Amino acid sequence: MTHPLVTTAWLADNLANPNVVLLNASMSKVIGREPIVYDQPLFIPGTRNFDLERDFCAVNSNLVHGFPTEEQFTHKAQKLGINADTLVILYDNQGVYSSPRAWWIFQAMGHKNTFVLDGGLPKWLAESRGVVATVSAEPDTGGNILAAFQSAMVCDSSYLVKERQAGQVTVVDARSPERFYGTAPEPREGVRSGHIPGSKNLPFALVLDDHSFKNAEQLVALFARTLPSGAHQAVFSCGSGVTACILLLASVIVGYKNTVLYDGSWADWGSNPALPVTTSE
Repeated sequence: MTHPLVTTAWLADNLANPNVVLLNASMSKVIGREPIVYDQPLFIPGTRNFDLERDFCAVNSNLVHGFPTEEQFTHKAQKLGINADTLVILYDNQGVYSSPRAWWIFQAMGHKNTFVLDGGLPKWLAESRGVVATVSAEPDTGGNILAAFQSAMVCDSSYLVKERQAGQVTVVDARSPERFYGTAPEPREGVRSGHIPGSKNLPFALVLDDHSFKNAEQLVALFARTLPSGAHQAVFSCGSGVTACILLLASVIVGYKNTVLYDGSWADWGSNPALPVTTSE
């Protein structure tokens, strides 16, 4: 498997595969779109819980959703029973929202055998497939996965400052136009309005069709208007590093390779008065 997505039909056919580990990467808070609210918790059978907001988030960091350390990721992923050769499938309860963030964490930690369920739980439910009310318990025997953090896949503001000055990167911002141009307030206290000078706005909702990704032809057209041709590196940003990964995954779907996540994203840049901000093109 080389494509970063799997379909609901594929998952239904492979739920009993002992080498597949299915992880729920939903988040409690949804920003930037109207959240889907459920009357009760629902999960695809066999799901284990991938806690993006506690277990797989930096505990000693000023970032809102900072990357976990190599050691932290290894420990928590082993507890989920993940081995070096495990086929990891990620989904979330919004369709496509936080699961791409979990996918990029796995990719950056060296576990390439990881995929996102296109359409997530909403598509699974729309097809009247079976669900359960609780996640599966962690296995009695831990896995043997060992993280190997690929630091070039994630960057901070100092990297962006240097590379922007050299003209080597294009920053793509996944927030809404209102937040990008500063006509709507930021949801986090102390964060300025606007965007990184020279960055491009591609709201993450534009790469989605209902709960799933748009087709490859549509994605190619979207990115052609946003990313310049040539060898420029694409750095993806958003509010706190979650929805940027939706764009990042969409870019990988259509063949972009030189892609990086600005982990702190606007919550980091916009709260640092030493960094430049603009509300214009």
